[in-house]
Amino acid sequence: MPIHVWSEDIFIAELNDEPAFSEDMENLERRLQERDGDAPDVVVNMKGISYINSSNIAQILRLRKRLVAENGRLRLCAIEDSVWSVMIVAGLDKIFECTDDVSTALASLQLT
Repeated sequence: MPIHVWSEDIFIAELNDEPAFSEDMENLERRLQERDGDAPDVVVNMKGISYINSSNIAQILRLRKRLVAENGRLRLCAIEDSVWSVMIVAGLDKIFECTDDVSTALASLQLT
């Protein structure tokens, strides 16, 4: 998974379907651990995700929990309809801030 450093305080992570999803999330966690101080804001581009399972959801929830605890923010973007429907059923649409694309996610982080 490419992790792009948009700025000193914003990372953009591009996720893919399993088995890469779990590896991508672990890679992102390692990058966050390397930082000193507050966590960056993270945009997770989910354009490459066509399905999501409970393990994937748990990983994203752990990421959110870590970022909130370390004063970082999380935006999910470009979520496919099949994944979005799972997130709605699970009530995750109320927990995560989601946008249509990376540009909108970046703008929402920079404006708030």
